[in-house]
Amino acid sequence: MSADTLLTVGIDVGSSTVKAAVVESPANSGRERQGARVLGKVVERTRRRDQRQIIDAAYAQALELAGATAGDVAYVASTGEGEAIEFRTGHFYGMTAHARGALFLDPEARAAIDVGSLHARAIRFDDRARVLDYRMTSQCASGTGQFLENIARYLGVTLDEVGALSLRGEQPEKVSGICAVLAETDVINMVSRGIKTANILKGIHESMATGFAKLLRNARVEGVVLVTGGLAADVGLVQCLVDALGKAPHKKGSKSKLEAIDEPAGGAPVIIRPHVDGVHAGAIGAALWGAFRHERLAREGAAKAQTA
Repeated sequence: MSADTLLTVGIDVGSSTVKAAVVESPANSGRERQGARVLGKVVERTRRRDQRQIIDAAYAQALELAGATAGDVAYVASTGEGEAIEFRTGHFYGMTAHARGALFLDPEARAAIDVGSLHARAIRFDDRARVLDYRMTSQCASGTGQFLENIARYLGVTLDEVGALSLRGEQPEKVSGICAVLAETDVINMVSRGIKTANILKGIHESMATGFAKLLRNARVEGVVLVTGGLAADVGLVQCLVDALGKAPHKKGSKSKLEAIDEPAGGAPVIIRPHVDGVHAGAIGAALWGAFRHERLAREGAAKAQTA
């Protein structure tokens, strides 16, 4: 690695997945980290395996993809449930990391909807990734990734297949949007009635998206919203969120066909955008904050040495 660059790693530990990202940024590039780039990124599902082994494996694989070694890394930043990582240098709150990662992935973003395994949260931030407001699901797990994974398992499909199947749903079946137990009971009844899997999944997605849209409105979100977290790659869920906020016609030159606009009374429009690396936003954001903190601590250390 060049002396003019800084290599940092972010590790986002969730309840069902571990994400690791290796980020290279120009030295002394401040809070904004202009010119930073992701050299390696990994996502590993826990699947009842030992979490520490998964963390070690994800870290090693991300470094291998980046063509780097642990000795090249200036700072290892954890986020999510990563406080227990023994080799971490520091830890950042999940909302802070997701805000920074979302801004890096889409500089126009001013909010993120982070859909994780156990909760979802709407995060509003400014053009420097400072968190201004947030709202989080407070009811039971019916709007989470774990709930969706349980339903997929019952329906006999993989989580990776859920999004595409949902897009094919033409007559979505309504499910309980309040209680995961009731929603799962609804699904069992639907299967016994011969309802198509695609329509069941789209109904679940619509219920989840309705709740997420409410979170965004309650957080007073305006502008571009990036979808992050474990379900960021679920195209069916993203499309239902687009529909829940009010679908806008696709404009020539638009960055994504999955782009929705919701114009609240007297407010600026809300634009939903997915990103291929949305699942890595937390890890990328942690790595970027790690670079900034590393250089700040180095400057503080140098200043103390001069006055000693």
